[in-house]
Amino acid sequence: MDKLTNYRQIIHNILSEYAAIPYSYGDLEYKLIISEDYNSFVLITMGWEQAVRVHGCLVHIDILDDKIWIQRDGTEDGIGNDLVKAGVPKDDIVPGFHPPELRKYVEYAVG
Repeated sequence: MDKLTNYRQIIHNILSEYAAIPYSYGDLEYKLIISEDYNSFVLITMGWEQAVRVHGCLVHIDILDDKIWIQRDGTEDGIGNDLVKAGVPKDDIVPGFHPPELRKYVEYAVG
């Protein structure tokens, strides 16, 4: 399996696991959205919490130039840790939510 196909599958598997976790409160659910080219992945939370509409991005990941760019990470433990556990090298993960000048201080790629 080539690198791109492998990364797509890893991301899909991880986000599908998150999407399967039920909320313990409110009428909330996860929705996994995958782009047609299969290089963008968004996991959103949507529904109702009492009389308040909830709709927000929990995770947004793009595959750009053979690297996994984490554009948004609202997970408790960090989606990067899940990617590493699944076999993705840290130098192929870019924390895109950090400003470029700060990325050199984290344990992942700078982009």
